Amino acid sequence: MHELSIAESIVEAVQARTHEDQVRVVRVRIGKLAAVVPDALEFCFELAACGTPLEGARLEIAERPGRAHCRSCDQEFALPDLVLLCSCGSADLEILAGRELQVASVEVA
Repeated sequence: MHELSIAESIVEAVQARTHEDQVRVVRVRIGKLAAVVPDALEFCFELAACGTPLEGARLEIAERPGRAHCRSCDQEFALPDLVLLCSCGSADLEILAGRELQVASVEVA
């Protein structure tokens, strides 16, 4: 479960910016193509935050849709999942969005 290492990284990154301030909310953006299970990340975030100023903080996840450009037919389209295939049948895609995983904002006490 890589969500635990992601949660630990989020906690470390937030602590690096907020130091010992009590954190109430952490907002993250996660692309649909990042292969992260939001429920698992929320669970792991609670574990990773224990004993830190983030303990008890709420993790808010905003999922971002995937987008791709087909190099074969020059079409741009939405990618709802990890099936990287254009409707023309080509797998020669350029991923435009959906792989991001970033801390968007933090709310402190």
